[in-house]
Amino acid sequence: MGTLEFDTVLFNFHDVILLMTAMQCLFCFLLLSATAFRNNISILFFALFLFAHALIPINELMMWGADFKFIAREKVPSLYFVPAIAYYVDGALLFLCFKSLVFRDFSLSKFDLLHLIPLLIYGTFIWTAFYSQPQEQRLDMINSETFVYSANYVYMEFFSKWVRVFYGIGCYVLISRYSSLLQNTNSNMEKVHISWLRALVIGFLMVMVSEMLLIGAKITNVFTGFSFAQAQLSNIGLTGYYITFALVNLLVFTAVRYFGAFEQVSEPVVSQKASEEEFLQPELAAQVDEGIRRDKIYMEPDITLDSLAESLNIMPRDLSMLINRHFGINYYEFINRYRIEEAKRMLTSAEYKNTTITDIYLEVGFNSKSVFYTFFKKIEGITPTQYRQNPDQPSDSAEL
Repeated sequence: MGTLEFDTVLFNFHDVILLMTAMQCLFCFLLLSATAFRNNISILFFALFLFAHALIPINELMMWGADFKFIAREKVPSLYFVPAIAYYVDGALLFLCFKSLVFRDFSLSKFDLLHLIPLLIYGTFIWTAFYSQPQEQRLDMINSETFVYSANYVYMEFFSKWVRVFYGIGCYVLISRYSSLLQNTNSNMEKVHISWLRALVIGFLMVMVSEMLLIGAKITNVFTGFSFAQAQLSNIGLTGYYITFALVNLLVFTAVRYFGAFEQVSEPVVSQKASEEEFLQPELAAQVDEGIRRDKIYMEPDITLDSLAESLNIMPRDLSMLINRHFGINYYEFINRYRIEEAKRMLTSAEYKNTTITDIYLEVGFNSKSVFYTFFKKIEGITPTQYRQNPDQPSDSAEL
């Protein structure tokens, strides 16, 4: 007993995907632990997230692997439910990774200890329901699989899926908020690579939601007697393995490419002064408008809030507040409004009669045709082509 025959099937093909995911995550975790995260807290959270995602496929193999689950039950029964802790921390680690990545003034606080609540709930449950029992009873609970199909355990699984979905939504909201904050300092959003972050979060959310639906079907099946088509449910679960493997690969490679050059922002601080007193200043607004029109600094494609403030001899914070409070728009819209005005002048000027619209939008500072057309139609209600053909045409101008 305890020896393996040569024809024993430890892993089927689906298990191999889980094993590959675990090995890749562990390798990247060890590599980052040895080299990269000492002075970068976002890399530390990323490494811990990868470690958690190494435990998740290990947990799946121990619970549902072909013959591997029987070996796990025999060799390491005391560790049988330990890898499942990853389900209660991976979402929080990903959220903290993104938060520390986008905010330059990020630091851990006592409030962040709340992220440990799901882990504490699981630890309390698994100790009370399983590890506090006599050894013989624990072995029977594992081998008979009565415990993993018990009401309390299934509900705890459902709770873990909700926790992960909650953090997935939190990550998406955080990225959307980051994109909005970037528009307060950047005039060219095309250079900011955040689409990969959003795509990754959506991918992980899809996997998390599918897992939540699967456990919901398990609850229905166990406690109501209604049986879903097991083949379809199994296919959904297996598909999740492959998607997760692809997402982890994508996350690792994009992190290597973009983490080091990621543009951070500061979390907005609520001003203690009344906006009417400090920011509704017609004289300063007129001075800013005159300076921008005179020097046409908006035609520089990558003009930032800081560089604009320097050219106008104004503090960046004061300029940002002036734009937001007096003009009622963010910096991104503020600069692009001037670009649209310049583009309109060029489109109707005899000097630029033979200049293509592409050359015009590039000259006024836009780097993207889609952004130029979107802004132009938002302001004028018609396309640049239509405006060039008939500049006096009535338009349904929308508010900026």
